[in-house]
Amino acid sequence: MQASRLPNVATLVVPGRETSALSEAQAILSVLLPGAGDAESLAACAVDIPFADGDLPVIRKAAQDAIRNLPADIIVQPAAIRRKELLIADMDSTIIGQECIDELADIVGIRAEISAITERAMRGEIAFEPALRERVRLLKGVTMASVRKLLDEVITLNPGARALATTMAANGAHTALVSGGFTLFTSVVAQRAGFAENRANILEQSGDELTGAVREPILGREAKRQALEGMASQRAIPLDLTLAVGDGANDLAMIERAGLGAAYRAKPVVAAAADAAIDHADLTALLYAQGYREAEISG
Repeated sequence: MQASRLPNVATLVVPGRETSALSEAQAILSVLLPGAGDAESLAACAVDIPFADGDLPVIRKAAQDAIRNLPADIIVQPAAIRRKELLIADMDSTIIGQECIDELADIVGIRAEISAITERAMRGEIAFEPALRERVRLLKGVTMASVRKLLDEVITLNPGARALATTMAANGAHTALVSGGFTLFTSVVAQRAGFAENRANILEQSGDELTGAVREPILGREAKRQALEGMASQRAIPLDLTLAVGDGANDLAMIERAGLGAAYRAKPVVAAAADAAIDHADLTALLYAQGYREAEISG
């Protein structure tokens, strides 16, 4: 069967030095996937395997289980809608390697207390909005100088973050950082990573200090979904052609609504609900999932 005639594609991606795992996973999936065609290399760390019709959720689960013990990620989807026109990304622990609110807590010596609340909220054990208000109250008195120091010395982009945003933008997609965190950080991170737009919560200030209050309404789970739907509608982009990526429970609604919902190093409840879980490779996996080749990736 010709690859171009096959309606679905499974994209395998491994960390750069795990090429033997890529070969092993490819061999497993070439047998497992219905009517699998010839594999096509996208990079040394990524390969496409086209395949025939079938129940995609069932195939996806079987494929994930089959390669579970290998350092490989798999994205299973219809080939016709793989190239996305809108990217919505969470910030904390997705585009950056930190949770900004935990770093702020470190300044006032209450990191352990706030981190515990953050972890419970991201796992979906407690509601996001009251958990955010509770943590922000504890940050009263943090100075803008401390925030700037965090941005300069602590906050770092995750591998592949800038490549994901800039490559999609260069190919006509709209990119937005939509965070349950704070505009003090998203405004800077969006610029560093190459996102066209950013939305987040606003921390109230008095002079050069945080007051311990966050402006209402809080941008949480449903606001992220609404951002996805609104940006897609405004640009006449079908939801099938959208990509959302995040790691925590407040990302669930946008992940479930997007054409491709991706969990990045995510909490179990998020990984279980997503179309794809990126647990091993970096964020360029989401470019390979769209059919980009290594030579086409910028940033």
